[in-house]
Amino acid sequence: MSFFIADALAEAAPAAQEPGAAGLILPMAVLAVFFLLFVLPQNRRQREHKKLLQSLVKGVEVVTTGGVLGRVVEVDDNFVTLEVAENVQICVQRSAVASLMPKGTYKAAKRKPESK
Repeated sequence: MSFFIADALAEAAPAAQEPGAAGLILPMAVLAVFFLLFVLPQNRRQREHKKLLQSLVKGVEVVTTGGVLGRVVEVDDNFVTLEVAENVQICVQRSAVASLMPKGTYKAAKRKPESK
């Protein structure tokens, strides 16, 4: 009957090795690389964005996450009022401000000549 079924020879099987410190090196290295490539840069960006939001004052030119360029008219705890055109103001969430623009960007965008 051993022709169809292989004999189970327990004494021929190699001894099972217990995972030690050597078996954990590769998973720990993968976690370290993941942490360095993804977690640290994301935390740095969050800190920079928080500083940017705290530095908002009246008169600063900003761009929102939706791409709207405007000048800050009023700053509240949760909202920012932007002037996007002459006598046109919009209210956006403070967290929607993506970046600060150099002084004069808003004025230069208003003066662009119309092309036909």
